[in-house]
Amino acid sequence: MKKPQKSAGPSEEQEEESGPLEIVISGEFGESCTEIYEKILEVPPGGECTLYFDSPGGSSYAAIGLVSLLKLRKIEATGYVIGECSSAAIWPFAACKKRYVTPWSVLLFHPMRWQSEENIPVTEAAEWVRHYAHLNSEMDEMLAGLFKAKPELIAQWTHPGRFVTGTELADTGLAELIELF
Repeated sequence: MKKPQKSAGPSEEQEEESGPLEIVISGEFGESCTEIYEKILEVPPGGECTLYFDSPGGSSYAAIGLVSLLKLRKIEATGYVIGECSSAAIWPFAACKKRYVTPWSVLLFHPMRWQSEENIPVTEAAEWVRHYAHLNSEMDEMLAGLFKAKPELIAQWTHPGRFVTGTELADTGLAELIELF
């Protein structure tokens, strides 16, 4: 007689009832992204999740990490901007397969910024400037690619920087507008 095998995770039935994992991305990106990474790792490769954004951005590297994790694991993410989705937070939102905004959603597009509260030598600061100039041009291209948008549109918003409303973003076809009232 064969023993029944124990399931390692929730059954397909349970997963369907509960729906995709929901993850809130709020506050500034940085060390707090560790929690977000762990939650994304709970989504099976090729699985689905829902991301809710209310973030002013933060570390460009943390944003790149989130985008990379979503892409490497082939996660089908649906993104909702429930408040602000600015700066580096725009990149993981753009990586979502489906994107939704409200008329009150706001996204600040701007060139990358570097700041350090550390006292660093001039030579290191010069290297940061060189690196950020290179990274800034690559990030504009990556953002256009993630949104599947014309690079000129992203550049128009990013340089010198512009707040884009949810309605404006939806008008370009880069997200779908949800009317709450």
